[in-house]
Amino acid sequence: MSMTDPIADLLTRIRNAVSVRQRQVDAPASTMKSRILEVLKREGYIEDFKVVEQGRRKMIRVYLKYSPVGEPVITEIHRESKPGRRVYRDVTELAPVLRGTGIAVIATPRGVLSDRECRKEHVGGEILCTLW
Repeated sequence: MSMTDPIADLLTRIRNAVSVRQRQVDAPASTMKSRILEVLKREGYIEDFKVVEQGRRKMIRVYLKYSPVGEPVITEIHRESKPGRRVYRDVTELAPVLRGTGIAVIATPRGVLSDRECRKEHVGGEILCTLW
């Protein structure tokens, strides 16, 4: 089965796992997904992730993060740029997500970065997703 938007699939898997309070979730592996998860880990939205072998396929196992009371760190996650509608922003157009309480994950010429990192490095790009 071909998948037209594997990044949206990863985000949906994370969203569904958080809604039922799972500690981990698996998704098919790719380099772009790994880069997105590195940003989420750096920004403190997930505990960790690793690539695991399941038969002949490589899967990414994402360890989700919860507060000490059990509340999920990720409350909302949205795909911004889609295969049918790409969303590009210059660094001057990158506004903080929810006044700085959330982040945007952006694909730039310097790699996949958060919106804070983009403003620091003064680079824009394609907005992949936003979360808070």
